[in-house]
Amino acid sequence: MCPCTKCANCHSYSRVCVYEHLTDPHRGFLRGYRQWIYHGEKPRTSSSATKQNVEMEHDMDGLVHDVFGIHSTEEPICGEGERILEVRENSKFYEFVKENEQMLYPNCKKYSKLSFMVHLYHLKCLHGWSDKSFSMLLDLLREALPEENVLPKSYYETKKIVSGLGLGYEKIHACSNDCILYWDKYVKYEVCPKCSTSRWKTTNGVVQGNGMETSERRKKIPAKILRWFPLKPRLQRLYMSSKVAESMRWHHESRLNDGSLRHPADSLAWKNFDARYPTFSLDPRNVRLGVASDGFNPFKTMNITHSTWLVILIPYNLPPWMCMKQPYFMLSLLIPGPKGPGNNIDIYLQPIVQELKELWDNGIETFDAYKKETFQLRAAMMWTINDFPAYANLSGWSTKGQYACPCCGIETTSQWLRHGKKICYMGHRRWLSPKLKWRLNSRDFDGTQELRIPPKRLDETDILIQIDECREKGLANGAQPWKKKSIFFTLPYWQYNVLRHNLDVMHIEKNVCDNIIGTLLNQEGKSKDNYKARDDLVDMGIRSMLHPQPSPNITTMCLPRACYQMTNKEKESFLSIIKNVKTPDECSSNIPRCVHVKQHKMFELKSYDCHVLMQELLPVALRGSLPDKVTSVLVDLCNFFKQICSKVLNVEFLSQLESQIVITLCQLETIFPPSFFTVMMHLVIHLAHEAQVAGPVQYRWMYPIERFLLTLKSFVRNRAHPEGSIAEGFLANECLTFCSQYLSGVETRFNRPNRNDDEVFGRPLGIKKQQKLRLGKRKKVSRTKLDKKELAHAHRYVLSNCDAVAPFIEEHILHLKRQCRPRRLTQLEIDKQHGQKFIEWFKLRIQRMDEQKSSEVTHELRWLSRGPSEVVRRYTGYAINGFRFHTKKRERFLKTQNSGVVVKTKTLKDEINYYGAITDILLLDYSGKYKVVLFKCDWVDINKGIKKDKFGMTLVSFKFLKHTGKNICDDPFVFASQAKKVFYIYDERNKDWPVVLNAKVRDIYDMGDDESNEIEEIHGQLMGDTSEANQNVNDLVRLEVEDDNDFFEVVDVDNMDDDEEDE
Repeated sequence: MCPCTKCANCHSYSRVCVYEHLTDPHRGFLRGYRQWIYHGEKPRTSSSATKQNVEMEHDMDGLVHDVFGIHSTEEPICGEGERILEVRENSKFYEFVKENEQMLYPNCKKYSKLSFMVHLYHLKCLHGWSDKSFSMLLDLLREALPEENVLPKSYYETKKIVSGLGLGYEKIHACSNDCILYWDKYVKYEVCPKCSTSRWKTTNGVVQGNGMETSERRKKIPAKILRWFPLKPRLQRLYMSSKVAESMRWHHESRLNDGSLRHPADSLAWKNFDARYPTFSLDPRNVRLGVASDGFNPFKTMNITHSTWLVILIPYNLPPWMCMKQPYFMLSLLIPGPKGPGNNIDIYLQPIVQELKELWDNGIETFDAYKKETFQLRAAMMWTINDFPAYANLSGWSTKGQYACPCCGIETTSQWLRHGKKICYMGHRRWLSPKLKWRLNSRDFDGTQELRIPPKRLDETDILIQIDECREKGLANGAQPWKKKSIFFTLPYWQYNVLRHNLDVMHIEKNVCDNIIGTLLNQEGKSKDNYKARDDLVDMGIRSMLHPQPSPNITTMCLPRACYQMTNKEKESFLSIIKNVKTPDECSSNIPRCVHVKQHKMFELKSYDCHVLMQELLPVALRGSLPDKVTSVLVDLCNFFKQICSKVLNVEFLSQLESQIVITLCQLETIFPPSFFTVMMHLVIHLAHEAQVAGPVQYRWMYPIERFLLTLKSFVRNRAHPEGSIAEGFLANECLTFCSQYLSGVETRFNRPNRNDDEVFGRPLGIKKQQKLRLGKRKKVSRTKLDKKELAHAHRYVLSNCDAVAPFIEEHILHLKRQCRPRRLTQLEIDKQHGQKFIEWFKLRIQRMDEQKSSEVTHELRWLSRGPSEVVRRYTGYAINGFRFHTKKRERFLKTQNSGVVVKTKTLKDEINYYGAITDILLLDYSGKYKVVLFKCDWVDINKGIKKDKFGMTLVSFKFLKHTGKNICDDPFVFASQAKKVFYIYDERNKDWPVVLNAKVRDIYDMGDDESNEIEEIHGQLMGDTSEANQNVNDLVRLEVEDDNDFFEVVDVDNMDDDEEDE
């Protein structure tokens, strides 16, 4: 390798030729080439500051070299020399090297100037400090540190230095009417060629900045600015860190391929893409991207006076615990408000689409820090993530009107409701088997027979033909469902993607929940059942029992109470259950705040509130509030959402789920009025198929995107320029998130502990898991002396669950049997005597063996036989297995419930669940050698205190307890590591039998191991009964209600509002 300035270690020559190059006055030696890594010298990881005995903990040297693309490898990399030459001639590189070599103050051994600035600026971004507070902190630190310190004087100086380590963005001017970008061929235009609008802001027709006098002239202000954050350098940065670079290969090297769907790489869409483009899939480092887009108000208000739109890119190569996390989100476009771009969003997508084309065709040279090599990085776009209105903007298919369903397309079944003045979407019998009688049942459905087959799913060829035909001619009825051909079709692979746009489960679930609750409670403005809905039943000639009926008063009409409408007492009972519920710490927000029992209303429900209601609380609260046939169907719908949102999916089960949800929706058609079936209710039928194609919904819904929007809103400091504030805030956050990977001993976005963090290791006992952190302040920890019986219970449980003691347990049982010969003891008698005598027998047995110097006596057995100390530590809370546990006493005045536990034991026949509530948390100390945490619980008797209701829900009663601790043979204790969390929902109508629900742990992923591979329990079963829907038409009306005053809803015909009802 020749190290001259022109060859730059890229070409090999003979020794004589290299000598000539180096002595040539026009060439000379390559400047800055001090570590001869291309000539056999091993790279040095220490900086020049280390030579001066300055011990730096942070790898700022590695940060600077990675940012400027100088990588130390033992093997030469093609083209690396030219890049080194270019970088070393850049003065910025030397500036950062100098900042890193300069100590914060004389003899400072921990921080250089650069590392301290990065550390301090990282804290600002992590905790949202204001610019002024940061400057004031710098003033205070300068005064506190020695006078010779080199700390910057202000936030501006710090930002100017640190921002050089980050990436930038480009400002592209746009037409104020969203016609064009002043980019590419329009870059020099002053006026829009389509609408003749000026490129610049104008005042009274005069361009701002064009003053007549020289003193009045200033820079012209663009009318609209698109902020584009280039993708290529951000993809390259994913491979700068060896840990992240290794994780980018996880989907290929470490993913378990057992047929279950845990990650997009398990999906049919991913595998079909690999099969069609084998050269792309050959290198697992090539990136698959999801594109998310949404509009939001940057001022943290819930109105649409200002709508800023963004486009986010999400790499799917990462494992589940890293994928969909904010540190790996890449903001790509920031489209200014105050109005959203609508269908003109394609104009703004041009830069990113061009970049995606280049990444597909040519790729970009990237250094892999894990493999220590360069490779050609390519990228492909898998699908889009968006809510339903944005679905229309990105796909080009109109999600309004009679063809609102993009999956059914032009075969969408819809009907205009003349009185309700809206479109309903029914016709779910099309998906039933042709042999089912429901297809011919016109009375219980929409008054027609259904003989059609399900809508055909268009392939890649058919969809392009349909787009062209619809845009040229329209449909036979004149409708134009295709508003445009999406710009994404210019990507060479886009038309062949199995799934291009995702239905958002988050918003669908929320809309379905709002429909159900509003209709059941008959909330004004939210109920889908009203006088107009009943008139539509008259128009359709169906369900005569529900038609409006004349009352003795000529000016009023009476609406019979439908089977899905609650009485006032039932509403209060239903809402009281939700109002009084206490959910676990990690389960939900404070849902009871949304419940108003006396007003019979629920409002201000957020999306995640609806998620918890649908999947956990609603099925429990509905019991006894409605007829069983209505409740069972709604429980089935809730179960569907719970199953579709599982982290691990099974393809065969999804196929069954797809068939069963058709039956559920058909049953809903026989119960609720047509106005109930908005397009969101209809979209439910397509969710199971999309899960089969694309995998778990956690990688395709809007929850992570909405959380990211909240982060971006926090960056807005200048309300006059919100997009500029967001752009600068994101750049700083992105830069410091990257830099934080080079900081040691610092809490960052990558290593910050979870709320229920339990990653502190204790001393393991036997085969039990290592113990974790207690919860609570010092005052919540006390030392107490246990009585002999309680200490014996705890000690015996420890011995019974230790593998090393198991042979001695068998020996003691045989000893008991021999003692009682010739009489044969029953198993109950053996267990009783074993519980009473084993502890003392085991102690003496180990002592004798120890006296005989038996090699079988280990230190563990010796300390266990001596028993624990009588003085134990008592806690009121404990975090383990990702859960937060409290004692019953501690949570009395809390709004959360964290005392419920379940312990699962497997028998030869079945698995038994033991349900209980924590009364005490103890730390046993075996003479300082072994420590173990135990939960003392009130355990429900599995024979008397557990039952299932007709909906398949598990109920328990704490009136029937077992192992209370009163008897010496009781087992009231359990290891903390064995406990799983449950919570209990109480119903005033049956106070003694609360319903048991399993608590979910956050950030735990089932990767196929035995411990986590559990199928989530659901309420009952999805109904598969396809018999006649309603054999008795009287079932549609609630004739059994006792409250006569609440039997009819009276409507004043003269004052009815004919305005269109909001959906």
